[in-house]
This record gives sequence, C-alpha cells and structure tokens, in this order.
Amino acid sequence: MNTVKPMYGWETINWTKVQRNVFKLQKRIYRASERGDVKAVRKLQRLLTNSRDAKLLAVRNVTQDNRGKNTAGVDGVKRLRNKQKLNLAESLTLNDKAQPTRRVWIPKPGKDEKRPLGIPTMRERAKQALVKLALEPEWEAKFEPNSYGFRPGRSAHDAIAAIFNDINQKDKYVLDADIEKCFDQIDHQKLLEKVNTYPKLRRQIKAWLKSGVMDGRELFPTEAGTPQGGVLPLLANIALHGLESLLESHFNRRVANGRKRKVTVIRYADDFVILDTELQVITEAKEVTEAWLKEIGLKLKDSKTRITHTFVKHEGNIGFDFLGFNIRQYPCSAKQSGAVAGTEQKRGFKTIIKPSKEAIERHLKKIDDIIQRNKNSSQEKLISVLNPIIRGWSTYYSTVSSKRDLDKIDSIVFQKLRGWAFFRRSRNQNNTEVISNYWGVNRGLGWKFITPDNKYCLEKHSQTPIKGHIKVKGQRSLFDGDCVYWDKRLSSYPGLKKTTRSLLKRQNGKCNECGLSLTMDDMIETYHRDGNRSKNKLGNLELLHGHCHDIKHIKGIYSRPNN
Repeated sequence: MNTVKPMYGWETINWTKVQRNVFKLQKRIYRASERGDVKAVRKLQRLLTNSRDAKLLAVRNVTQDNRGKNTAGVDGVKRLRNKQKLNLAESLTLNDKAQPTRRVWIPKPGKDEKRPLGIPTMRERAKQALVKLALEPEWEAKFEPNSYGFRPGRSAHDAIAAIFNDINQKDKYVLDADIEKCFDQIDHQKLLEKVNTYPKLRRQIKAWLKSGVMDGRELFPTEAGTPQGGVLPLLANIALHGLESLLESHFNRRVANGRKRKVTVIRYADDFVILDTELQVITEAKEVTEAWLKEIGLKLKDSKTRITHTFVKHEGNIGFDFLGFNIRQYPCSAKQSGAVAGTEQKRGFKTIIKPSKEAIERHLKKIDDIIQRNKNSSQEKLISVLNPIIRGWSTYYSTVSSKRDLDKIDSIVFQKLRGWAFFRRSRNQNNTEVISNYWGVNRGLGWKFITPDNKYCLEKHSQTPIKGHIKVKGQRSLFDGDCVYWDKRLSSYPGLKKTTRSLLKRQNGKCNECGLSLTMDDMIETYHRDGNRSKNKLGNLELLHGHCHDIKHIKGIYSRPNN
C-alpha cells in the first residue's frame, strides 16, 4: 500500500477544528439540497470528500467511535495504531474498486434462524464513512418526515410517538408490513438511479454493491442488495425513500367536508405501517405499495404482513406490534379517555402502548440464560452482568405504559434469583439464612438483591421512571444548525441517567474537552476527574465524547508525576 508520510501526529490533531470544518460543509450541502441547488450540492460534496479534515474524521469514526465492534474484514485487521490511522487517512481516495466483505452469521433474537452480516475491511469502512459524511446531509434534506430508521437524531421512540399522535383521537385500520429480505434484494441499477450522484461517487458506490462476499474461503457475487455491516445502511434508506409521497399523491383527493385525505405512513428502516380510517383505503394502499416495491426488486413478506384494526377485531386481529411495542386501543368511558361526555370529542377508547409479549419473553429468556451461566459465579458478578441488561431494556420502554409489565417482570426475576440462591446454599443453611445472605430484608433494606457489604445492588425494572417522549419535529435535521433545539432534545432523551441529565444541564449540552455539542448519535462517556471511578459525585464527573475521553486519559497519564 503506497502511503504518504504524514507531517503531523495523530495526537496533535486539533479535532475541534476538524469537526467544525466538516460540519460547516455538511450544513452548506444540507441547505443547498433543501433549496434544490443540485450543482452546489455536487460541488460541495466533491470538496468534502477531497478534504483532509473529512478523511481524518472518517478514519476516527471507524477506528475509535465504534467501540465494541472490532470485527475484522477479509484483511484480518481489527485495530490500527495512531501512525497507521494517519497513513490510512492520507491515502484515502474514492475510486471504482472495493474489497469484498466478510460474511458473518448472527442469530436472530428468539429464533433459530440466522441473518447474514457483511463486514468490510478497515479501508472500505473508512471510505464508506467518508461517503456518508457527504451523502447524508443531502438526503436529510429530502427524506420524508415520517422516516425514522438510520437517520441521525431520530429513534424508534419517535416512530412510536408518531403512531400515538395519529391514532390517539381516531381508531384506524392498519397495514402492518414487513419487507422480505430487504437488504439482500434491492435492485442495484434502480438504487444507483435513485442516488443520482456525480460519476466518481457513483462508481465507488457501484463497486461496493458489486464487491462480493467471502463466506469462509469462497467468494460469492452480489447481484442485488446493499452492504449491511458497513456504515452505509443509508443506501437502503435511500432505496425505500418515496413511499410516503407516493401514497399521499395517490390518495390526494377531496372528501365531503372539503379536506384532503391523508394516509399516514410511518417507516423505520424496512418496517412500516400504513394507517387510515377506511379499510378500502388500506387495501388499495397495500396494492400500490406492492407495485412500488416490485420496481426496486422487493416484495412484502406474506407471513409478517397483515391488516388489522386498532380498536375492533378484523379477521381475528386487533392491535399490532411495531419495534417491540404493542399498540392497541381499549374501551373505556369518556372520563377515562380524557374526553368530555356529551360532545363530539367522546371517543370511548384509550390508546395504550406497552412492551410486546414477544419482547418480554425474549428479555426474560436472556435474563434466565445469564442466571444459568452464572450458577457458580459470585453475587457481585451476577449483579454486574444483569444491571446493564435490566437498565437498557427498562429505559427503552420507559416512554410508554409499561409500569404494570415492569412490576410483573420484577416478580418473575425474583423467582429466578431465588432459585439461583437456593441452588448455592450450603447444607446447614435454612431458608431464612439464604434470604438474609442475598437480600437486604434483615438489614432494613427491603427486598433488594444486594451483596452482604451493600456495595452491589441489583436494579429493578420498576424503579425506572416512566416519562413520555416528544417526537422530533417534522423535517428537523441535525444539519439544520439549530443547536438549541438539539441540545434540549438530548437532555430529555429516554434512557439517560439522572446524573447524565444533570451534567448535560451544567455543561450546556457541550463536551468539556472539545467544546462541541453532544448529540444523541455520539458515544457519550463519563470522565472521573480524579481518576477514582468509585467516586461518583457530580463535582468529580464530566461528560465527554468517546474520542475526547481517550484524549483526556492520555493527557492524565502524561501529566502524572514520575514516582
């Protein structure tokens, strides 16, 4: 590999300046795309992909910011040293060549099936990250408002909030759809036509699409589909763009009261739902959708696509599951539904969103597997393994009506832990002694699964506060430059700890190292100023980007006095 010897060190790069320069160009691309100035978009994209700052940032994104994802491609490279990172950034160029991806099979949650994942080489990951820096702002200005997957600043919670807002006042028919093998079947030619970019970038994207897959020692050609394991799921999102606009224009007709009919489409990656008050409209929407998907080489999966209703049974179905949530309307009085009796606002139903049964079963099975694997482990280790699982799952469902389910799960987990504790008891211990050893009942702490020294305590699902989520506004994007709006959204993002919220407020949503805004898509880490990770008082903590955390630690090591 021919490389140019860099004239500077990785540790000496002014990353604040690098990020600001790249973001300025991205914001200009976004605004040019928003006003439909294609010539300006292409010119700025060329400028970005050729800039040293963008190349450095792309390399950092794939070598430092993807912690825990160090899986090698066909080149066998998992990590790079700082000098190698610089060499890669200096030699990074777009062309019409691409190395094949490595096929990895990962199990589907709760199923015996496995799905394929393509792992690109480190160089290809960096090139894809560079292209994403240029393509993403252009398409963020184009994407439809109810598209939420694979987009910066948007989440599954936004999609669920959009569904709630749409059906809260009206019961509706729903087309709950799933696309069959979406990422493996997208027509390459149709996708390239849709991307519609300048020749050099088009050739590079085509090279990735046609690069092939190495499964073991055998190379398989890729005649359709998009890369799944790289940083370009953006391509799949581009391929599926346009469904919402298509259905809006198809059903854009006047009704009796003079208003236009608006069919609601809410999409998260390849999962989507179509909602309307009339069954005929939903049936017709399904036909239109199937015809549109066929043009790009896709089709609906019959086993996972159905028509249902949010309030009454339709063909034996009522309500639907989406992104791990169960969405349904239940009968109730006008008082319970929040409506005023005797007025047109009276609905007689209440919309309730909660964790789906399948999601609960998967979660309990995962906890059970962890407990079984740790039969001979210490209580301290078991708690350390379970706490992140419990915290993550609970916070994901903390924006909906999940309190009853969380209480029920805690009861089941208690029974599983009770079995674990009695399995470990010695011959001379009775039931009371076993409970005293592993729970804080006799220590005045209640039914807490806690170590005898009170240092490690298992978190309960039900202790997670339930707080509604506010959906992202329409066409808002991280590239619109409204830092106040995005900083405010971050502080109310579901899943953040109370400590993190307090630190965000104190730091005005900025990283204490680089001074740039922290976003929902950043890896945010907590730094202990005195190096003592057990001292968690607010005065000893600060929030940093993951890469800034690395720099802070390096500075701390070199600033320590020699013993």
